Amino acid sequence: MATNILLVDDHPVVREGYRRLLERQPGLVVMAEAESAAEAYRQYKALTPDLMILDLSLPGPSGIEAIRHIRQWDGAARILVFSMRTGSVVARQAFAAGACGYVSKASPPRELLAAVAAVLRGERAMSADIARAIAQDEVTGARTALDDLSPRELEILNLTAAGTTAQAVAEALCLSLKTVHNNLSVIRAKLGARTDAHLVWIALGAGLVSPSEGLPIKE
Repeated sequence: MATNILLVDDHPVVREGYRRLLERQPGLVVMAEAESAAEAYRQYKALTPDLMILDLSLPGPSGIEAIRHIRQWDGAARILVFSMRTGSVVARQAFAAGACGYVSKASPPRELLAAVAAVLRGERAMSADIARAIAQDEVTGARTALDDLSPRELEILNLTAAGTTAQAVAEALCLSLKTVHNNLSVIRAKLGARTDAHLVWIALGAGLVSPSEGLPIKE
């Protein structure tokens, strides 16, 4: 029987490349594609694919938010993250939200295919670089101020560090503008950041966002 996959990435050319890679494997079929967290949620509910492969960097709410919402709707959902983000903090965040695997886009194609097979077997999967980053933190007991942020605060930091305005963050997460500003104040205090621009540098340094996402933002 075919394994139906929902592929989520906001770049059509990138999706096409992944589709070709996946569909060269016997039994794998990309049944649908999505380019945002909201669309991924709608497609998943309508189609209930066997596996969802998604990027974390999406317009509006990030892939983390999509993972959380889908797992709330279907506790057995198989979700594999495939992202440019390689920091251990964001990988742990994805697993805490309900991801079954995490592969960095810097990995060879065979690691993505191996992770797909592992997740479909019911196993947890990670690319070698993600596994090393998490293992190093566990061995050294390393913690950062980001570990003290709540899931909601991390989501707001993700969007802010990617250049999203406070008003757009509020609309994306269905929050009031005041709530977003209050959360940003708490995040700045926890991270010792003076401005939103400083938050971008902290997020980049921790691997929470990739350099291509850390765009200049208006104060």
